[in-house]
Amino acid sequence: MKQGGLELVYIPKQMIIRKKRFSLLIAFLTVAAVVFAQHVGSNSPYSRYGYGLLSNPAFGASEAMGGISYGLRRSQQVNPGNPASYSEIDSLTFIFDMGVSGHLAHMDDGTNRRDFYNGNLDYIAIQFPLFRNVGAGIGLLPYSKMGYEYGASRSLPDSHYIEAYRGSGGLSRVFSGFAWEPIQNLSVGANFSYLFGNFSRSSVVTPTSASALVSEKKYMYTIRDLKYDFGIQFTYPLGKSRELTFGAVYSPEINTKADVNPSKMLYTGDPYQNPWLSPSQVLATDTLRKANFQLPHTFGAGVTYRRGNLLVGLDGTYQLWKNTKYPDLLDDMAEKDRFNNSYRFNAGLEYVKDPMSPNFFHRIRFRGGVSYENSYTNFNINEPVSGKDVGMGTFSEYGVNVGVGLPFLDYMSGRTSMLNIGFGYTRQQPDADFMISQDMFKISINVNINELWFFKRQFN
Repeated sequence: MKQGGLELVYIPKQMIIRKKRFSLLIAFLTVAAVVFAQHVGSNSPYSRYGYGLLSNPAFGASEAMGGISYGLRRSQQVNPGNPASYSEIDSLTFIFDMGVSGHLAHMDDGTNRRDFYNGNLDYIAIQFPLFRNVGAGIGLLPYSKMGYEYGASRSLPDSHYIEAYRGSGGLSRVFSGFAWEPIQNLSVGANFSYLFGNFSRSSVVTPTSASALVSEKKYMYTIRDLKYDFGIQFTYPLGKSRELTFGAVYSPEINTKADVNPSKMLYTGDPYQNPWLSPSQVLATDTLRKANFQLPHTFGAGVTYRRGNLLVGLDGTYQLWKNTKYPDLLDDMAEKDRFNNSYRFNAGLEYVKDPMSPNFFHRIRFRGGVSYENSYTNFNINEPVSGKDVGMGTFSEYGVNVGVGLPFLDYMSGRTSMLNIGFGYTRQQPDADFMISQDMFKISINVNINELWFFKRQFN
């Protein structure tokens, strides 16, 4: 229609809403990337070594089931743990997934006890169909977390000082994945991720003498690289309402190089308590060019059994960390002693009385699971009083999770979204004296929005 020399074009309201939705998603992903870069949600001294504490890529519902993911195949849940699962989505569905959590960590070295509180944005992801039998997923989630602050008072014949160790950073990844179901019950998929993160580690010596300067030895480095995950799932029907789904995932080794910037500086006060302070003297500064870093080959396999209102799953993961490359100056450990091959086991279940019932309470999903994992890193152990090196140790981690899924039905579209609430407990149990045991309690909230985005409305 033309009016006053101008041509007015009618734009359907549905198209405007869809554009706004995608714009909001892009804006949210941008903000989330900044949040991930600044908040790692960790206070564990065990994040001091390697790349920090590793994260299991389990979202909402699967985390409450002990972290299972390899054999998990559901049309209303984003599952980056196995990219082959993305094809289990119909042509009209759009899934938006976001999770946040709060943590209480209780640490005990046999003499001293301390509690830490943290909150974190855990992940954000979307899943949508591309073509018939082809689905895609996009998201942002953590790979590892580093955050610690600990120390002790030391004494020499002619001086007293406080030695503190501090660190922050971690790795996050932005992923884009695709899955294709070439034949019925068989799906293959891949995730392509951009892995990024900044690390800062320092040791600060603060003499008790008011006139003495504070010294800081600091290492900083940044990692950027690509990560790939390849997955497969096969579903074997056992009857009308029973089936087994087998899944497997392989992630190739990553070889990357990064510049490490070591420095040693003197301050008139603690640089962490007084971040505005500039160093009064720079004793040494250098750059280790293109230091070798590696992330390991990872193999995972799992199976789920589904029967009507019950789902049970079991996962196993194996990572070849032994002898992977890592700069010696960051931890003063030999390559053969630094890392352990890591294995993780997850088991969990979900029960719902009747997912189609009009009764809200009959549609609530109840979940539970357990997990076990050995640490991929070894740790240098010092006797607390003298600071003397007494060898190396490691720890094992035991976990228990429970949770509920509260369904919310959109009567206009007939779609069901989910509010998932989970409670988790993990125990990091050391295998040597003078190490710290850690108990962590976690509450997580996940919003899973299921929308009818690709429906073409027809008007007479």
